[in-house]
Amino acid sequence: MGEVISLAASAAGGGVFGLIGTVIGRVAGYFEQSQAQAHEQVRWQHEAQLVTLQMEARRDATEADVRQAETAGSWKGLAASIEAEAAIGDSYAWVNAVRALTRPVLTLLLWLITWLVYTGAPEPEQARIVETASFAATAATLWWFGDRGTKRMAR
Repeated sequence: MGEVISLAASAAGGGVFGLIGTVIGRVAGYFEQSQAQAHEQVRWQHEAQLVTLQMEARRDATEADVRQAETAGSWKGLAASIEAEAAIGDSYAWVNAVRALTRPVLTLLLWLITWLVYTGAPEPEQARIVETASFAATAATLWWFGDRGTKRMAR
């Protein structure tokens, strides 16, 4: 009978301790898996932020390239315009005479339009209008009468 009790105690003890060991192992596995998932989530968030920053950097670089191309195009347009005017030269005296007559009229008209737009605009917009229109009118005035104007020989 002692042997049966010993076998029963051994089976009961192994079963209880086996059950407790299995439960503890499963709980520990759950926490390990939970930590691994949390680590992966943080890693993927970091990778997503990195991709977002790279996309923003590419967008900024592309915008800078577009602005540079626009600026280069503006300078090429100006150079082409100056070349075209230089090609006219003095061989067409009537063109130079027409320009000499129309430039003052166009300049006054441009400044008149600027003044009319300014006086008709709401007060908050007037500062922007003054800045933009003054630049345009000044640029046009310099364009028409400045370096691009008819060259006069000193007598």
